[in-house]
Amino acid sequence: MTRKTFTVLISLIVALGGFLLGFDSAVISGATPFYRETFGLNTGSMLIGFSVSSLILGAIIGNISAGKLADHFGRRKVLMFTALLFAISAISTALAVNITTFLVARIVGGLGVGMAILVAPMYIAEIAPRELRGKLVTFNQLNIVLGISIAYFSNYYFQQTIADADLKWRVMLGVEAVPALLYLLLLFLVPRSPRWLMQKGKHEEAMIVLKRIQGPDRSLTVYNEIDNSLKEELNKDKARWSDVFSKRMKLVLIIGFGIAFFQQITGINAIFYYAPMIFEMAGGGKDAAFLQAAILGVTNVVMTVVAMFLIDSLGRKPLLYIGASGICISLAIVGFSFYNAKYNIDEASLASLNAEVVEMGVDPAHLSNLEKLQELQNSVFVNEVAFFSLVREKVGQDTYNSFKEIILKHSISINSVWVLVGLLMFVASFAISMGPVMWALLSEIFPNKLRGLAISVMGFWNSIVSFSVATLFPVQLEYMGSSNTYLIYSFFGLLTLLFVWRFVPETKGKSLEELEKKLIK
Repeated sequence: MTRKTFTVLISLIVALGGFLLGFDSAVISGATPFYRETFGLNTGSMLIGFSVSSLILGAIIGNISAGKLADHFGRRKVLMFTALLFAISAISTALAVNITTFLVARIVGGLGVGMAILVAPMYIAEIAPRELRGKLVTFNQLNIVLGISIAYFSNYYFQQTIADADLKWRVMLGVEAVPALLYLLLLFLVPRSPRWLMQKGKHEEAMIVLKRIQGPDRSLTVYNEIDNSLKEELNKDKARWSDVFSKRMKLVLIIGFGIAFFQQITGINAIFYYAPMIFEMAGGGKDAAFLQAAILGVTNVVMTVVAMFLIDSLGRKPLLYIGASGICISLAIVGFSFYNAKYNIDEASLASLNAEVVEMGVDPAHLSNLEKLQELQNSVFVNEVAFFSLVREKVGQDTYNSFKEIILKHSISINSVWVLVGLLMFVASFAISMGPVMWALLSEIFPNKLRGLAISVMGFWNSIVSFSVATLFPVQLEYMGSSNTYLIYSFFGLLTLLFVWRFVPETKGKSLEELEKKLIK
């Protein structure tokens, strides 16, 4: 095996952490409607939102602890630990008997997410020859979006093949244990990071690894570069929090906090975490909703690859202009589609609703409650919230929790094609811009000395916004309605465009030193 093939192979193995991260983030979207029924969670409750966003809460803790753990135990051992966390989380959520156990298991998986998102690219950057570093580090981002896409297809497959609703969500979530355990086994083939080995005084082992990766001719040069870099770090003044938040950092902090805020506030994780539920709300059945979610995942992968090719040639700012405009327009399309929707229960829709429910073999009490929908017959509603408030009042909370999606499917009149087009356009716009460009910008605008601390602050803030959006999304849909929810996100897309125009500089083709001189006053 050539040294290049070996380096690519170990980078691909390590990047599987990104795949698990993406899979774990998106797989919940298919399971939510089913475990909601198992645990008796109210539709539109904060607890449903938290059951989804608890992964982000764990990720925040994982982010905070990842750096110190990686420095103390080594990159490879921490990645092995994340593989175990992913496996434990998958098995524990699949076997959960109550919502508390489920939430704890999700937070455990989030710890793995938070560590993997930092440590996997860190390891690849440290192991890769400089001429391959850029491409190899992008393996991780590509694997994240692949994991999201595969999660949607996995959910679609189990939606089609498993009839029992309780077993369905357990298998959807539990299947992740297979790639997680495979990841753990493959990591035994990966050498320890030469930079970490030299930090710990293991110089001979570091040289063996470098010879395998860099070749005998370049290994000594790279060894000396790492050695000099480590010595410089020892002699450098430590970065301080007071320096990060000093007055001279005002402009870059505005850019950093702003771009990290707008990346999440436009609702990308709400779309990914609840995709099948959103498509079902547009009047499709469960099978169609799961398939459409899978199409979203493919769109995300394709446009992420496009962004990787354009970010250096077209530039960061043009991509952000394209993406923010697309986000604003696409979510307006979705919002106005729901605004123009009508809700009507007539004789035909009531008959088809009852036939579907009878075929499911449900509790007779639910059937009795659903018969009360006859009282709404031939009334046309244009307000989603008002319609479902009446439905809940007629059938009772328990029946409403179990059958809201089915009632919706048989009562809504909406142009579902425009909803699909809008959401595909939204995901494409995000994937080509805010998704990859934010991290590139953050790595460029902060000065070398403060970069690590500043990016950790921005990552933490970004996660807090993401957690808030994912937690509140079901509540927004329930009490504000779909139209208002998406139009609010569309408005944030417009604010993103204005923010980029006013504050964000073009960093393409500029050295880090040039940017520091321009931005740090």
